[in-house]
Amino acid sequence: MAKQYSPSAVEKSWYSWWESAGYFGADPASTKPPFVIVLPPPNVTGALHIGHALTVAIEDAMIRWRRMSGYNALWVPGVDHAGIATQVVVEKKLMRERKLTRHDIGRDKFISEVLKWKDQYGGTILGQLRRLGASLDWSRECFTMDDQRSKAVTEAFVRLHKDGLIYRDYRLVNWDCTLLTAISDIEVDHLELKEETMLKVPGYSSPVQFGVLISFAYPLEEGLGEIIVATTRIETMLGDTAIAVHPEDKRYKHLHGKHAIHPFNGRKLKIICDAVLVDPTFGTGAVKITPAHDPNDFEVGKRHNLEFINIFTDDGKINSNGGAQFEGMARFAARVAVIDALKEKGLYKDTKKNEMNLGICSRSNDVVEPMIKPQWFVNCHTMAKAGLDAVRSKKIEIIPQQYEQDWYRWLENIRDWCVSRQLWWGHRVPAWYVTLEDEQLNDLGSNNDRWIVARNECDAMLEAQKKYPGKKFQLNQDPDVLDTWFSSGLFPLTVLGWPDDTADLRAFYPTSVLETGLDILFFWVARMVMMGMQLGGDVPFQKVYLHPMIRDAHGRKMSKSLGNVVDPLEVINGTTLEDLLKRLEEGNLDPNELSVAREGKKKDFPDGIAECGTDALRFALISYTSQSDKINLDIKRVVGYRQWCNKLWNAIRFAMGKLGDHYAPPATIVVSSMPPVCKWILSVLNKAIGKTVTSLEAYKFADATSAIYSWWQYQLCDVFIEAVKPYFFNDSQEFDSARAACRDALWVCLDNGLRLLHPFMPYVTEELWQRLPQPKDSCRKTSIMISEYPSVVKEWADDKLESEFGIILDTVNKLRSLKPPTDTNERRPAFALCRGEDIAATVQCYQSLVVSLSSVSSLKILAESDETPPDCSTAVVNKDLSVYLQLQGALNAEVELEKLRKKRDEIQKLQHALSQKMEASGYREKAPPSVQEEDMRKLTAFFEQLRVIGEAEKKLDA
Repeated sequence: MAKQYSPSAVEKSWYSWWESAGYFGADPASTKPPFVIVLPPPNVTGALHIGHALTVAIEDAMIRWRRMSGYNALWVPGVDHAGIATQVVVEKKLMRERKLTRHDIGRDKFISEVLKWKDQYGGTILGQLRRLGASLDWSRECFTMDDQRSKAVTEAFVRLHKDGLIYRDYRLVNWDCTLLTAISDIEVDHLELKEETMLKVPGYSSPVQFGVLISFAYPLEEGLGEIIVATTRIETMLGDTAIAVHPEDKRYKHLHGKHAIHPFNGRKLKIICDAVLVDPTFGTGAVKITPAHDPNDFEVGKRHNLEFINIFTDDGKINSNGGAQFEGMARFAARVAVIDALKEKGLYKDTKKNEMNLGICSRSNDVVEPMIKPQWFVNCHTMAKAGLDAVRSKKIEIIPQQYEQDWYRWLENIRDWCVSRQLWWGHRVPAWYVTLEDEQLNDLGSNNDRWIVARNECDAMLEAQKKYPGKKFQLNQDPDVLDTWFSSGLFPLTVLGWPDDTADLRAFYPTSVLETGLDILFFWVARMVMMGMQLGGDVPFQKVYLHPMIRDAHGRKMSKSLGNVVDPLEVINGTTLEDLLKRLEEGNLDPNELSVAREGKKKDFPDGIAECGTDALRFALISYTSQSDKINLDIKRVVGYRQWCNKLWNAIRFAMGKLGDHYAPPATIVVSSMPPVCKWILSVLNKAIGKTVTSLEAYKFADATSAIYSWWQYQLCDVFIEAVKPYFFNDSQEFDSARAACRDALWVCLDNGLRLLHPFMPYVTEELWQRLPQPKDSCRKTSIMISEYPSVVKEWADDKLESEFGIILDTVNKLRSLKPPTDTNERRPAFALCRGEDIAATVQCYQSLVVSLSSVSSLKILAESDETPPDCSTAVVNKDLSVYLQLQGALNAEVELEKLRKKRDEIQKLQHALSQKMEASGYREKAPPSVQEEDMRKLTAFFEQLRVIGEAEKKLDA
C-alpha cells in the first residue's frame, strides 16, 4: 500500500470497472423491491456546477445505500435541452464570433449550430457525472429532445388539448423585449425597490429611472376641468382607454359616464366605476386604465368591455398606436419624452419616490413588459387540485416539511400556464393553422378557431379536411416552441418509455423519490406532479427531498458574473489561480462582468484550490445539508475531509500490518470472550450503524455522515486503534487470545465501517475494502458496492460497557487537558480521586487503558480519605471522580485557578438554568415523575461538582 492517500490514484479506474461489470443496471423483471430516482436533467448548455455535485452526492448516496440494502435500484440519467438558456448562449456565441444574429442565418442553420454546441457540451456533462462517481444506469440515458421524448411531448400536448386542458387565447403575458418571447411567471425575478433607483437595462446606454410615481392630469370634456392620475410607467398612458374611480367616491360622482380627452391623440377615455380595482384613499382616487399592458387593467378591460390598445413592438419600441410623435422610440426613451410633452401642455404635476416591485427576466435581465399575445395555455386548476390533495393525503411527502406550506400557497393560487415560446430551439408546437384559399396568409393565428392540434402534419391535414369539407386551404405549423418545463414536467414518465406501455413503466413508475433544489419546487416539481397524475394516472414520485441552495463562503448566491461559481472538477483535481482566471476568460462574460469575476476569484482563491478528490467533495457537501435552506460552502472544509481520507488510509495500513499476511477472518465472532475494549468498539459500531440507517431512512443525510465520521474518527482511530497497540507491540503468550480477539474486532470494524461509508465515499472505500482479507469459506461479493449494507447486530449492544467507557474517556480527555502546552513527550504521574467503591472499581478495571491513552507515567487511585499529592493540576470528571496531574515545578497556581473558575462559571450557568426550569409554574404538575427525578439527580450532581471545585481552589490557595 502507498504510504499516502492520493485521490487521483484511487479514483482513476474504479468507475469504468463498475460500469463495465454492469453494477449500475436495474432489471424490470427483478423480484427485489424497486427504488427509483430520476436525475434532475442538467442543462445541455454548459458544465456541471457545485449545485449539481450536491444533487449527485445525495442521490448517489441514496441509490448505493438502497442497492446494498437489497433493492432493485434504478437511477436514470438525462440532459435537458434548456430552451431559452441554450438559445441565449448560442446567440451570444454567434454574435461574438461571427457578428451574426439567428435571423441572419435562418432557423435551420441556427438549429444545427445549437446541435453542434449540444454535442460539444453534452459530453462534458456526462463525463463530469462519471467523475463524481454517479452510479447511473447509462443504458437508459436520454435527452429531452431525442426522438422518444419528442414523440412523448407531442402526445402529451395532443391529449391535454383533447381533454380541454390546453387552449389558445389572447392573454396578457410576460414579454421579454430582448429575447422576443413570452416567459412564464416563475422565470420572472421580482426586484423590491424602496425608493428612486437608476437601473441598467439591456439595450440602453444610460441607466433608467424606476421607483417613482408620476402624477399628471387628463383634461375633461365639456370644460369640466381635469382629473389627476398617477403611474410608475408613464409611457403606458399612450395606450390608456379609460379612467376608473370608486362608485362611492363623492369627489367624482358628477363625472360618472363622462369622458377625459387624451392630450396626444384626442381619444375619449370613459370615466368608469370599479370598486374592485380602485382604493379611494390611495393617491387621487382616480386610476388610469391600460388594458393591454397591465394585469389589473386587463381584468378591468374585460369587466367593462374596454378597447385593448397595444402600443409596443415586440422589441420594446413604441408602435403606430402610440402616435407619430413617439413612434419608433425605445420604451424607456419614450418615458422621458412623454414627461417632456406633458410638461409642454401644462399637464405634468409631480414625481415622488415610490416603493415598487419590478419584474426582471431571470434569463436576460431585461425589464418584463406585460403584453397581449395569442399564446397556448395549460388550464392548471383541476391538475393543481390533484397536486394539493396528493400532498395533503401524504401520497407525496415533502421533506423538509416546512416547504409544504409553499406548495399549498402556490398551487392554491395557480394561474394558467403559458406554454408557448417565441424561440427556435425546443419542441415545436404540434398545431397547424388553416388558411382558406381566399384569405391572406399574413394574419397567421388571428382566428383561434382555425388551429388544428395533431400528432403530425398528415393527421392535421385529415382533421382539416373533415372540418372544412370541399374547401381548398393551406396548413402552416405554429413557429413557436413549447416551454422547456413542459418536456421536463413529463420526465419521470418519458424516461420510462411513456406513452408506450413498457416493462420499465410498469416496474418503476411511480418513482421513489425526487431530490432537487428547493428553488425549482414550482418550476419543475409541481409540473411533474400535475402532468404525471393527469397523464400517468398516479403521482410521479412518493417523496420530494429539497436540498439547500449552495452559496459561496461569504453567503453570496453563486453567479458567473461574480466569478464565485465553483466547478466541481476544480475541487476534485485541484487548480491554480492562473487556471481559474483563464477559465473565466473562456466564458461568455462581458468585459465589466469579467473584471468583477477576476477580482472575486483572486480574493477567494489566492493560492488556487488544493486537490481534494471526489470522495472528500461528496462527503463535505452532504455533511452541509443540515443547513436547511442555504449552504455557505467553504472549500477549506472539503480540504479537511481530504485529510480525513488519509486518516482512513492509515487506519487500513495499520490494520494490514497487524492482521498479517496469513490472517483469515472467522465466519462468526464470539463477542462474549473478547477483551472489554473490543466489546466496546463493536457496541459503538452498532450504534453508528443504527444511527446511520435511521438517518438515511429519515432523509437526514448530514446526521448519517456525522454518525459515520464520529465513529471512525473518535472511536475507532482515536481510541480503539490506540488501545490495542500494546497487544501487538508485546509478543508475550499471555496476550495471544486477546491479540486474536483484537484482530477479529479490527477486521469486523474495518469491513463494516467501509461498507457503512461507501454510499458517501465510493472510491476510497472500494480501494480499501478490496485490500481486506476475505473470511474463510465465504462467497464474498466482487465489489463493495454490491455487498450488503451493515445492519444492527443485537448481540453487540452493551449499554453498561458504553457507559463505563464514557467515564473512562472523559477521564482521559481531562488528564490530557491538564498537560502544560510545553510538554511534548514527557509523561507525568496522575491520580484519580474516587468517591465511592463503584467508581473506584471502574477506574481500576481500565487503569492501564487510561495510562496508555492519556500518556501519563502512572495512575494511582485515591479514596476520599487519601491526601491529594502536592503540585497537582486538577479537573473534575463528574461528582464522583476528580483527576490530578503532578506537574512538579511546572504548576502555575494562577493558571489552574483560572481553569477552575471557568469550570465553576460553566456549572453555575447550567445549575441556574436547571433551577429556573424546576421552579417554573406548572413544572411539578406537568413534568413526568421520571423527568423530575432526572432533573433532581442532575442538580445534586452540579452541587457536588461545585463542592469539589471549591476544595481544589482551597488547596491551590493554600
